[in-house]
Amino acid sequence: MGKTIIATDKAPAAIGTYSQAVKVENTVYLSGQIGLDPATGNLVDGIDAQIVRVFENLKALAEAAGASLGHTVKLNVYLTDLANFAKVNETMARYFPQPYPARAALGISALPKGALVEADAVLYVG
Repeated sequence: MGKTIIATDKAPAAIGTYSQAVKVENTVYLSGQIGLDPATGNLVDGIDAQIVRVFENLKALAEAAGASLGHTVKLNVYLTDLANFAKVNETMARYFPQPYPARAALGISALPKGALVEADAVLYVG
């Protein structure tokens, strides 16, 4: 069982000791993405823009792995304010086809770089 590291300049570079994504056999693990613009490395402004940027970053990683967000089987979303949960649902519906993946949404106290939202995903590409 080998693992393949997935990397793309269309998503932010890792800002710690992790890979952007890792593929093991038919499963791709996408690292948590915050609303960083991959071109500038800066956090985009506001919750709406951050949610879109998070899903764009996940989409870029999925595509770098030869997949799409439609291959997502599990999505985890972390919010510093659960009042933004409806905004995540609304934006998510534009990025993920039905049937939607399994998902957890968690309210947390803080995220890296002061981000308001983060998401990670597991894709099945078998």
